Amino acid sequence: MANGYSKQIQEQIKAAAEGTIFISSDFADIADTETIRRNLNRLTQAGMLRRILKGVYEKPKYSKLLDEYVAADPEAVANALARSYHWTIAPCGNTALNLLGLSTQVTAVWSYISDGPYKTYEWNSTKLEFKHRTNKEITGLSYMTSLVIQALKTLGRSNVTPEVIQMLSEKLTDKDKQDCLKEATESTDWVYDTIRQICGGEKVQ
Repeated sequence: MANGYSKQIQEQIKAAAEGTIFISSDFADIADTETIRRNLNRLTQAGMLRRILKGVYEKPKYSKLLDEYVAADPEAVANALARSYHWTIAPCGNTALNLLGLSTQVTAVWSYISDGPYKTYEWNSTKLEFKHRTNKEITGLSYMTSLVIQALKTLGRSNVTPEVIQMLSEKLTDKDKQDCLKEATESTDWVYDTIRQICGGEKVQ
């Protein structure tokens, strides 16, 4: 028989989409840490949740096509860890290129810059890496602005072609473009010039 706390925790999980990643603090308004931990362990044993890492759980997503549960989304796990530890993170390297559709290369390690410590996490065949950076590189930037800056830095100035600029321009919403123009002013000159071309429709020189 589910008590009040258990019922509320279960209802919150049931209301979430399949594939949602949970951490203990997501339920902090319902009960104390120990009660939450016990309930999440019980729900994991019952198959309602899947434990990915210590303190990180997933509401499993089932694929009828594959007839099996889908692997957890590394991006969602990274964001859950950041939420748990109050880090600001942004995808970097090939991870940033992948998420923006600029690379189809399968990334062996999902890399993020973070204002937290250097950390790595592994589960199944997935590896997450958080690299410490100064706050200036990430704090105060929206997710998309950080993502674009990191992708451009990964490509390098000489590899930013008119096609890349066009692709990014089509991918960003008007709101993303406004944010980028406003927030990226502290980035390197060539990066900001490129962002102006992406967001302002300026012709590539």
